[in-house]
Amino acid sequence: MIPFDVFAKQCPSREVFSHVTGRWGALLMGKLSTVPKRFWELREEVEGISDRMLTQTLKTLVGDGLVTRTMSEDKPSHPEYALTSAGEAVAAAVRALVEAVQNNMPEQVA
Repeated sequence: MIPFDVFAKQCPSREVFSHVTGRWGALLMGKLSTVPKRFWELREEVEGISDRMLTQTLKTLVGDGLVTRTMSEDKPSHPEYALTSAGEAVAAAVRALVEAVQNNMPEQVA
């Protein structure tokens, strides 16, 4: 197995890390699950994201292998997004970070 080092400038893991930890990437990873969600569901759950940024971020996360894009069986068919097994591990870490931030907000606000 090739060792990856996100702190190394040329390591490909750094690019994926930046996609996941960017503003919209982290928020989407926190909202995605193994249960498929449609575009409009994600747009409603991640307030403030534009359609353009949602499309771009989902495309990037799919390209990184963290999210799958499948077409629904509905007529007309619509794309649905869900986490891959690799995405599940990353999303769990993002959710833990979200929880840590939210749990410490009372002290920050005081």
